[in-house]
Amino acid sequence: MADLLMPLVLSLGCGGTATLLDADTPVVGSAPQDLRDDAGQSGSSDAPPPDEAAEEQSIPADAYGARGTSVLKDPLDRVRFVAFGDAGEGTSPQYDVADAIERVCNAQGCDFALYLGDNFYDTGVSEVGDIQFEEKFELPYANLAFPFWIVLGNHDYGGGGSGYEFWKGNYYIEYSDLSPRWRFPDLFYTVDYGVVDLFGLDSNAILWGFGDDQKAWLDARVAESDAVWTVAFGHHPYLSNGHHGNAGEYDGYAPNPIWDGANIKQFFDASVCGKIDLYFCGHDHSLQWPETTCGDTELIVSGSGSKITSLDGENPVWYQAERNGFVYVDMDETQFTATFYDHTGTVLFSRTVTK
Repeated sequence: MADLLMPLVLSLGCGGTATLLDADTPVVGSAPQDLRDDAGQSGSSDAPPPDEAAEEQSIPADAYGARGTSVLKDPLDRVRFVAFGDAGEGTSPQYDVADAIERVCNAQGCDFALYLGDNFYDTGVSEVGDIQFEEKFELPYANLAFPFWIVLGNHDYGGGGSGYEFWKGNYYIEYSDLSPRWRFPDLFYTVDYGVVDLFGLDSNAILWGFGDDQKAWLDARVAESDAVWTVAFGHHPYLSNGHHGNAGEYDGYAPNPIWDGANIKQFFDASVCGKIDLYFCGHDHSLQWPETTCGDTELIVSGSGSKITSLDGENPVWYQAERNGFVYVDMDETQFTATFYDHTGTVLFSRTVTK
């Protein structure tokens, strides 16, 4: 672990960002059938916190560096988008969900996608030229011409899913220059679409205690926002009936010096709950809409883009399902409607929230 800390400091101590490319031309084509089979099926996606040797290390508080980028888009008075995560396997279920998204978006319209982390199982990419970008992102979504706004999950940060290889973040930023769909301007960032401001969070960094800069950035950007809606999206849940559970109680692990789910809860209680209108996440591989809000912040879990895990928690919900799928959102100046679809394009549940 000590050998890992030096590249972490070197690569995250600066705040360079990538230039975004606009994708105005649809990308046509689909992956060959042999890549749509289960080749590359990964093993367990759930890693425990660092081992005892790792827990004895302390990561410098300033290693994460100052980040935060703002992206301005043409203002819209209505947006339609999909949100889903935990998809990066390159297997048949990922392609099935992509096909269902294509049908729904062709019928109803989509301006963008929120891609909720764990984009590359099991240990993220090793460089900006890693073939996984092609096999687990470009090919599955070849027929989707709209931008994907990306956040990172614990598996994207490597460490077998523990998520401590922080230098990998720069590979994902750099890939924005190479893809017509992939939009990842910084480790955390704001996108202004007029009626809605999007706030992409690096929840893995918060989990590891690197949340101070991100909190200051989010507090300032939310205070400045004049959008009708504010939508945050990250990887880790605040409330979840999946086996990872609620923030502050993740996986039943006792807190340790450098990995603590209570960091997520503290961050959300201070800077998200009651200040953001809607938060999307994954991490648990299911579809959930908790009935309990977070200081009036609506919470939606959409983490079944390729994998499914059980629902065993007791949070009251409007809806939940152990199904591959995604959520489709239609948002205007007065209300938004979120609809859960499964991997066949079948409507599972829909609910409307009025501003």
